Amino acid sequence: MQVGIPGQVAIVAGASGSIGSATVRALYAVGINVVLTALYDETLDTLANEAKRVGLRALVVPANLRRRSDIDLVVAKTLVTFSRIDILVNAAGIGASPSLCETTDGELEAVIDINLLGPARLMQAVLPVMKAQRRGSIVNIGSIAGEAAVMGIYSASKFGLRGLSDTVRREVRSYNIDVSLIQPGFVRSPMNAAHGDRLPGPEIVANAVIAAISKPRRKHVVPSVYRLPLFVAGAFPGLIDVVFGNARIQDRLNRDARAERATS
Repeated sequence: MQVGIPGQVAIVAGASGSIGSATVRALYAVGINVVLTALYDETLDTLANEAKRVGLRALVVPANLRRRSDIDLVVAKTLVTFSRIDILVNAAGIGASPSLCETTDGELEAVIDINLLGPARLMQAVLPVMKAQRRGSIVNIGSIAGEAAVMGIYSASKFGLRGLSDTVRREVRSYNIDVSLIQPGFVRSPMNAAHGDRLPGPEIVANAVIAAISKPRRKHVVPSVYRLPLFVAGAFPGLIDVVFGNARIQDRLNRDARAERATS
């Protein structure tokens, strides 16, 4: 899909988050108008004002992505304002404890609602429009945890998103609609605050989104340093069982989550 054509419109779900806002700015940089949706946050207004300064249009539609009615409203307002939807970026997501045993039922439900059902419902809502246009691009933000299962219900949600991306891509291929999956490793965000500033910024994911829109690919792992470990995990699952089945490794994985839970 050629990006930067005047009038192109993208919906970015989770626009107020670290990866979401970096993606919005990357879309602005290539001349794309953006519909900003997430639970209301002043960041949405800040991003909308940035669009005006570069001669683009932005529409803020606050929404709870756990509600189908809110998702339908986002799509309806986008069509009223722009009459088209060229791109959907599913960047909303939340984390959870790596330990399933230490995850509450409410957390289980929230992770699946936001990380898996949210993207499914958004794709379901925009696809009739894209099919009528006979063009479109969908980019889902997954995780390396969707390839190597070591993060409890979070891994499960990202495994699900990987499968969903594959099946939807095949379903709509004949309509000239592309579906790509970006799988980040650890990047700088509140979700990974314990790592401090040692991690690459969310811009690395945003740049991968633009690349996926311009030249679609099934999936793209960023940073590239994670590709070899993921290959090993896929080729030798028994080795991963041994390593991550170690009690000390499990304790270390869950240490930060336990500390945060104790604080709150």
